[in-house]
Amino acid sequence: MIRIGYHSSHEQFKPSTLLANVQRAQQAGFTAGSCSDHFHPWSNTQGESGFAWSWLGAALQATNLSFGVVNAPGQRYHPAIIAQAAATLAEMFPERFWVALGSGQALNEHITGDKWPSKADRNARLKECVDVIRALWNGETVTHKGLVTVEEAILFTRPTVKPMIFGAAVTAKTAEWVGSWADGLLTISQPKEKLQEVVDAFRRGGGEGKPMNLKVQLSYADSEEIALQGAHEQWRSNVFPNNALTELRMPEQFEAIGQMVKPEEITNLVNISSDPARHLAWLQTYLDMGFGQLYLHNVNLEQERFIDVFGERVLPALLTK
Repeated sequence: MIRIGYHSSHEQFKPSTLLANVQRAQQAGFTAGSCSDHFHPWSNTQGESGFAWSWLGAALQATNLSFGVVNAPGQRYHPAIIAQAAATLAEMFPERFWVALGSGQALNEHITGDKWPSKADRNARLKECVDVIRALWNGETVTHKGLVTVEEAILFTRPTVKPMIFGAAVTAKTAEWVGSWADGLLTISQPKEKLQEVVDAFRRGGGEGKPMNLKVQLSYADSEEIALQGAHEQWRSNVFPNNALTELRMPEQFEAIGQMVKPEEITNLVNISSDPARHLAWLQTYLDMGFGQLYLHNVNLEQERFIDVFGERVLPALLTK
């Protein structure tokens, strides 16, 4: 079943605003939700960073949507705590919660003061965390000594139906790897040829037949100029290669590199248009590639207008097919 979700960006809005937004999104016809999990925003211009796990309980209670969150266990979060947090949400809201696990960004994880590992070590740590989480959900007593340490952990409150674990991947190399262990893929929109490489790699690595979710970065406004301006103001620091975005430590650093980005360069990674029909065509392309759930992140600040227009002019065409 196709689902079109509203993405709640904790980096850009207060949690109370996001809660109102996701309720409005449900009323407009969105059929799912997702959110980010940050300690710092990408830039001081964005200026927010609420705690995703508190907000998820409120959002699940306030709507009947399913929700997912991207999380990086292993440094800022101990995997046993993530196992408990996810299990609690899944017990209260059966079959309405999923988690995408990734290797994280220094922007959020450096706050512990621990060394920021290489990508290879972060991947190895992530896989250990996934194994720990699954073992705890299975009711096992877990003791683990490796890149993460767990001592005699038992999860007493477990859901009847375990949440799905998606692998969060931006590059084809990571997508191929997560295909071997994840229940599905979560990735982000990018030029079609690069996105197809990610899809093919995931399937090649063991993901054939598994679900694929896509976070779609877009900017919709009443005019092309406003849509472009809003995307440039809010999202220009996020157009760099993933190996750069995972290594910078502070919002000020992202702001500094963002100064080099011209407005027209944003269009490489953000779908920018004031025409709902054009957005509809882009979204249909993603569905045709095999993505079953699209989570729409309108990166500018005009959320209410975006929700209402897409609810009226975009979602019906996608959800009635």
